[in-house]
Amino acid sequence: MATSVQTDVAIQRAVLQELQWDPEVEPTDIGVEVDDGVVTLTGTVESYWKKLAAERAAVRVDGVRAVANDVVVKSPDLRTDTDIAKDIADAFQANMLIPEDRIKVTLRNGWVILEGTVDWKFVRDQAETIAQKVKGVVGVTNLLTVKPRQENLLAEDIKKGIENALIRSAEVDASRIKVSVKEDRVTLSGTVRSWAEKYEAEQAAWRSPGVTEVINKIEVRPIKAEYA
Repeated sequence: MATSVQTDVAIQRAVLQELQWDPEVEPTDIGVEVDDGVVTLTGTVESYWKKLAAERAAVRVDGVRAVANDVVVKSPDLRTDTDIAKDIADAFQANMLIPEDRIKVTLRNGWVILEGTVDWKFVRDQAETIAQKVKGVVGVTNLLTVKPRQENLLAEDIKKGIENALIRSAEVDASRIKVSVKEDRVTLSGTVRSWAEKYEAEQAAWRSPGVTEVINKIEVRPIKAEYA
């Protein structure tokens, strides 16, 4: 029991140090609690992007099994949904990768809802990131659907391409990950050492042409680390 408590204390200290280290985070506004490797973040920040930056910082720490982000966004500027929607539309228009004519943006009290279709997962992610950074946004629900234009790829070809991508990646131990493909849907399973490794494996799968869905069942089993 004493070892478990000490581990949680060590993880808490490491998360606080990572928050302090990250220039995108305001560490003085964020509280950190750890219970059996599960980190809970609390407090308030002035933007949704800073809330997500705090979560990303916590996930990077070895020993973290999961993160509950209870940080509240309180923007110092009073902005209407119309103002926010206009800024998002302008940002989409300025980005050559975003098919603005295929994306519908809806605002509800600062919460953004994205709907429509895109050709690639990275375009879906880019649209979400752009919305997250707009001043006044308190949250984003990304309902964009990925519908690749490249079709008729064999499941075996998709599987082989993803497996090769995992082998090439310096951040992933490909031998511990299993790839299954049914039509255009990919399922990943196995174990990794960190959330960052799990994320990179999923991104590798999404980079494959023809993929419309990635189900990430990879388990994170951190290696116990000692912090000074």
